Amino acid sequence: MSDTARATSESETPPAVYDATTLGKPRMFVLGIQHMFAMFGATILVPVLTGLSVSDTLLFAGLGTLLFHILAKGKVPAFLGSSFAFIAGYAAIAPNGEAELLPYACLGVACAGLLYLVLSALFRAFGPARVMRFFPPVVTGPIVICIGLILASSAIANCSTNWIVAIIAIATIVVCNIWGRGMVKIIPILIGVVVSYAAAAAMGEVDFSGVAEAAWVGLPFSWDNTVFSLFGPGFDAGLAITAIITIMPLAFATMIEHIGDISAISSTCERNFIANPGLHRTLLGDGLATILASLFGAPANTTYGENTGVLALTRVFDARVVRIAACCAIVLSFSPKFAAVIGAMPSCVIGGVSLVLYGMISAVGVRNLVENHVDFQKSRNVLVAAIVLVLSIGIAYSAAGAITFEVSGIVISLSGLAIGSLAGIILNAILPGKDYEFDESDIAEEEHALTLQ
Repeated sequence: MSDTARATSESETPPAVYDATTLGKPRMFVLGIQHMFAMFGATILVPVLTGLSVSDTLLFAGLGTLLFHILAKGKVPAFLGSSFAFIAGYAAIAPNGEAELLPYACLGVACAGLLYLVLSALFRAFGPARVMRFFPPVVTGPIVICIGLILASSAIANCSTNWIVAIIAIATIVVCNIWGRGMVKIIPILIGVVVSYAAAAAMGEVDFSGVAEAAWVGLPFSWDNTVFSLFGPGFDAGLAITAIITIMPLAFATMIEHIGDISAISSTCERNFIANPGLHRTLLGDGLATILASLFGAPANTTYGENTGVLALTRVFDARVVRIAACCAIVLSFSPKFAAVIGAMPSCVIGGVSLVLYGMISAVGVRNLVENHVDFQKSRNVLVAAIVLVLSIGIAYSAAGAITFEVSGIVISLSGLAIGSLAGIILNAILPGKDYEFDESDIAEEEHALTLQ
């Protein structure tokens, strides 16, 4: 590559930042705020759809993220927000968001979180190299691509409520990221949210009535909404067992998604987080965060693709920035008025921002395939990727939206992503010609690179 070409390439792609303190504390705080806003749209949508508390959700998204970072040695720049995978479980137990039934659904989610601990123990016992044979890039790459593409429909639906505002959000992000300088270039999401929210307000798209009525300070959750409130004279053991049996299988899909998310974050940050700190630690953190949140009446937690999109855009990979976002979410969860402001954010703003972020997720999946030199001249690789893509996307956008079957009177519904992922893993395991070897030697190189930052 010539010096001119190299200079052009470097000017187009900002350098990766692994130590955000070099940017200064004020900029670190603004970057943290950006991560917080990036997760807001999807995180608050889950309680809105299920009937759970928005403030409770923010509190345990923040606490769950900090717990995850403690268990992951503070290395993985991941934010944990509300998981969409369990919405079907909440709907099965509390179809209309009944307050008295939601704690039973949360009990089922807490038990599902225990499965994370089991898989974490397997990674710990057998090591990532043996387990990761079942999750090579030819499987995880298409899974990550599908995560973004499946989410894309919700972004389009939100944008459709007011395309003018959505386009303002998209255009602001693109302009700031491509032509911005300094801090503007690395906080395009936050600027996009602020500009488009202001535009929506000017157009009369925002209803601030709930904001005026909300208190400035209040507790994020009440005891009656927790799982602990169930254990008394009115405890329904049959409903509890039903909730556990119905919801626990959903964890298999979310655990596979977790591996895909960590693969995406690793690819984005150019760090092998699967090996160091290890999937056993990230799974443990995700599982314990889910258990903690659900016990106190908040949605299940999961590593968030939206924040991976922010990482890809800003190239600021310092996990401390994400922890700032977590702390801000915790503080703001004690303000019902702030929750009302966020709740008043029109869906067109969320849609415009999400459209960019979901696209970035799929792009990271493509990058995972390219950088790992997946050979698509081999028929077995083409077949594995094809099965994952078609099943995941095809089932997700089918009339049913899932594969549903009955076992001992219990109806189980598996999402397209779960079916596609399982099919890809099984097909990759049985087909001959596997050429992927998980290289743990990358850890030493990464640690050496970190000492030079």
